[in-house]
Amino acid sequence: MLLVYSGSEGPRWKYIAQALLGDIAGVPFLLTHDREAYLSYDGPCLNYSTQRIRPEEILLVPSGLLEETGVTKRSISTFLHNGHPCFFPVREGDLPFDLFSAAFWLLSRYEEYLPHGVDRFGRYDHTQSLAFREGFLNIPVVSIWAEELRMLLTKVFPMLQLKRRQFRFMPTYDIDIAFSYLHKGTFRNTGGWIRSILKGKFMEAKERVDVLQGKRRDPFDVYEWLDAQHLAYGLKPQYFFLLAEDQQGLDKNIHPSNKALRSLISHHSMGYPVGIHPSWQSGDREELLGQEIETLERISGKQISSSRQHYLRFTLPGTYRRLIAAGISGEFSMGYGTVNGFRASVSDPFLWYDLSKEESTNLRIHPFCYMDSNSVFEQKDTPAHAFDELSRMHELIKKLKGTMVTVFHNNILGDDPRMKGWREVYEVFMRDVVYWDI
Repeated sequence: MLLVYSGSEGPRWKYIAQALLGDIAGVPFLLTHDREAYLSYDGPCLNYSTQRIRPEEILLVPSGLLEETGVTKRSISTFLHNGHPCFFPVREGDLPFDLFSAAFWLLSRYEEYLPHGVDRFGRYDHTQSLAFREGFLNIPVVSIWAEELRMLLTKVFPMLQLKRRQFRFMPTYDIDIAFSYLHKGTFRNTGGWIRSILKGKFMEAKERVDVLQGKRRDPFDVYEWLDAQHLAYGLKPQYFFLLAEDQQGLDKNIHPSNKALRSLISHHSMGYPVGIHPSWQSGDREELLGQEIETLERISGKQISSSRQHYLRFTLPGTYRRLIAAGISGEFSMGYGTVNGFRASVSDPFLWYDLSKEESTNLRIHPFCYMDSNSVFEQKDTPAHAFDELSRMHELIKKLKGTMVTVFHNNILGDDPRMKGWREVYEVFMRDVVYWDI
């Protein structure tokens, strides 16, 4: 057991010690602010203070962030240590930067509480982030720092028993539009057919007719194929369903009363965890969140405790507080809707710290690193480039023994001619990369 000394007893320190040491690095530890107890301890010791206390210890020097309250705009630049970026430099200690403060700054999403620019959907703009500006958005530096801390601890204290970390690949799916043509009613299909004709998209108009006449499968119906992938590779995916009562704006799924959608949800809830995909409208009308969760619970017959925001629409701390109040304990929105990478700079689940209230919560954040719609619509990648990006992230996270969460959409993995090549990317990734995790 590692004994960790600090003069601080504040909530930030307690939070990040548990998040970084316990949850991510897998280090069994106890905290103390009793100097005498620390001096008399017969075992591995870590000192988080400004002065060395005993000869055999790891000394990490604080920079002051964990003693503060509220948020303060500060100028931060990075430097390299062991080939990896870090910040909050210190002059003394066994590391040249304040590891705990840097990790807290990233995990708490400190910068998202400061004045910042937004993208066209009103979301935090990734170009405002330190990770983007300093060029480390594509690596989970917090997980890297945690691994380096593990190595330092085992080098100094070889008798210290650390928890074994294990890599996990977790595919997740957003069902924004369950079917392209089916189950949408005569009015919507007639209007869609006319629009295709007026735009000269005659093959699209014919495809709609063929699907409605049962001559071919709906292009968004990939559910049996996905089941086969999960079975073949022993995967435990999670599905998120959009259940907006009003189909307007960005909320385009079929109505939750539709028998086909209800059957689809029931089928998936029997084999996989399912979560709510809160509608865009619920961001403006708070009462809709509870209604949509209740609808999903009635259909699935299960208590719903996980969510991912539609279009990743969330702001801190408001959205997360509403989710907690609605009974959500697992949140999957921590990523960008404009670029792939590590928004919180970590590849491991972590608990959310409410920076405005200065308290830790029980809301567990599951960050994702890759979303197919980013590759297709935002980064304008080719399928081949997307495969390379997926493979690189997989290799990196697997080396760190973290958790790789990906986001895919049934409409992108389907037979829509406009998405040609993207289903094949997923198949090849499963066959040539994920297969070796079995």
